Amino acid sequence: MADITSVLKEKRVFKPHKEFSRNAHVKSLTEYKKIYQASLKNPEAFWAGKAKELHWFKPWKKPLVWEFPNAKWFVGGKINASYNCLDRHLSSWRRNKAALIWEGENGEERVLTYQDLHREVCRFANVLKALGTMKGDRVCLYMPLVPELAVAMLACARIGAAHSVIFGGFSSQAIRDRINDARCKIVVTADGGYRRGAVINLKNNVDEALKETPTVKQVVVLQRTKEVIHMQLGRDHWWHALMSEASAVNEAEPLDSEHPLYILYTSGSTGKPKGVLHTTGGYLTQTAFTTRWVFDLKEEDVYWCTADIGWVTGHSYVVYGPLANGASVVMYEGAPNWPDPSRFWRIIEKYRVNIFYTAPTAIRAFIKWGEDWPRKHNLESLRLLGTVGEPINPEAWMWYHRVIGGKRCPIVDTWWQTETGAILISALPGATPLKPGSATLPLPGIDAAVVNKEGKEVPANSGGYLVIRRPWPAMLRTIYGDPARYKKQYWSEIPGVYFAGDGARRDEDGYFWVMGRIDDVIKVSGHRLGTSEIESALVSHETVAEAAVVGRPDEITGEAIAAFVTLENGHVPSEDLKDLLRSHVTKEIGSIARPAEIRFTDTLPKTRSGKIMRRLLRDIASGRETLGDTTTLEDFSVLARLRKEEE
Repeated sequence: MADITSVLKEKRVFKPHKEFSRNAHVKSLTEYKKIYQASLKNPEAFWAGKAKELHWFKPWKKPLVWEFPNAKWFVGGKINASYNCLDRHLSSWRRNKAALIWEGENGEERVLTYQDLHREVCRFANVLKALGTMKGDRVCLYMPLVPELAVAMLACARIGAAHSVIFGGFSSQAIRDRINDARCKIVVTADGGYRRGAVINLKNNVDEALKETPTVKQVVVLQRTKEVIHMQLGRDHWWHALMSEASAVNEAEPLDSEHPLYILYTSGSTGKPKGVLHTTGGYLTQTAFTTRWVFDLKEEDVYWCTADIGWVTGHSYVVYGPLANGASVVMYEGAPNWPDPSRFWRIIEKYRVNIFYTAPTAIRAFIKWGEDWPRKHNLESLRLLGTVGEPINPEAWMWYHRVIGGKRCPIVDTWWQTETGAILISALPGATPLKPGSATLPLPGIDAAVVNKEGKEVPANSGGYLVIRRPWPAMLRTIYGDPARYKKQYWSEIPGVYFAGDGARRDEDGYFWVMGRIDDVIKVSGHRLGTSEIESALVSHETVAEAAVVGRPDEITGEAIAAFVTLENGHVPSEDLKDLLRSHVTKEIGSIARPAEIRFTDTLPKTRSGKIMRRLLRDIASGRETLGDTTTLEDFSVLARLRKEEE
């Protein structure tokens, strides 16, 4: 396979404001480089230092045992994630600090202090034990984005049961498959949840799934919407009834550092979903550290990560990382445009949010909806912005910086994955000069590189494969029940290193520019082009809100570039506009990247976490039937509309 050709040109640089740097955890690029070099020289000592900032019931004997490709971190140590997120804060003033600030889509509000959250978690831990849940069991959580979901996760962690959270939008088939793969013993769900004003009937989906899940013995049901639902005698129990009888006293179980914390399923492009297994000590060490440094978290901050807890971002940066740091975390149940597109900005103004962490796909939706919505609200409380989930187009970065951040907020563009558990590449906001569209530099302790197929580093500004060359504490330990797939999927593609599946380049300053999934690379006339760079060129045109680029077969060039484009409000599709956009791409990055085909669409097929499903667009552009796993697709009607437009 040829190396990937990089075509994006981006020269803008934004240095940290002096006042921000003065108060930051890491205050300069020089300081970062010193810490980073020391961490690479002795990574075990670096991570041991971070681990010591947590509470351990018993110290570890060895920081790392590495037998390729299997890692064990803080071997022999005893720890509990729930204790670190709750109990250790109760001996200080933090016991009365807001832990979760929750707003329901229908306007309900709740605030749980650390003391409140601890009490609820202890009660639910006792509920789980009374229902027969033991250390080592797996518990399925299928709930709306409500505080009780965090309560259930922390209760599982408290007693040593691994949780498997399934996003509340998944179908009964997806629930069934995930329950059976993990062999879950108990399901925790709700009667329903709210999404864009409608009720999602979660319990009905669970009932359908449980027709073919022989391992499930008990179901706990939270009353959220008060819809009429079926309750099976002897199996189904109301949350509130069980909690009213449960003791608020529960001692956290000292667990081995490598004890399983959770299984989280992530879809492959084809085949069954992969159960990514994360353990306790290393995962908590790295999520706590990265939350504090990447977001420059301060004691008084109000922090909001908009991810649903059903995704890894919600696990690491709504629950475990922030709560381990004693942060005040905002949770919002519903959609960003319900009842109108100002909902996020109202929440920021209302709760005086300081740190805002969201996805590029959401930012592109904000752009499409227009600047008037955020302009109606006071966003001056914001001091830091973040992005997660996929590469952000430079022009979307600039809009975010200007309109939401008021040109004063640094943006941390974070690169990581479900499998990595925690952020690996990101700016440190007080230290790192920012380049729009770049994830910037590896965090301390992370040995990242861009290499060719043989594992050799490629020259600056050459495209290649993004790899991690040394183990890190939050890394996945295996694919649950399938260690052979774990080795083949992540450690066999490029010899001796973890291959992330992403293409990237490093510029002359060592900054990482993620170019998209290797699976999405387009081969045009012998050049392998990353999708994100062509998409960035399209989005930089004033008429374009969002774009997705895929390859389709072409007799002459091998593959041709097909672009699916969503326009900003007020712009009308036309053949002239297609020509204009082709010329714009040629001007921005060269004729090699000129789209052979442009299709206008009102929306794109996305996963429920907001990632564009380019695999499905490739099928449409090539005239093929849609194959493979589509359980993560947010809106199935999108495919039908796109195929109709094709006709």
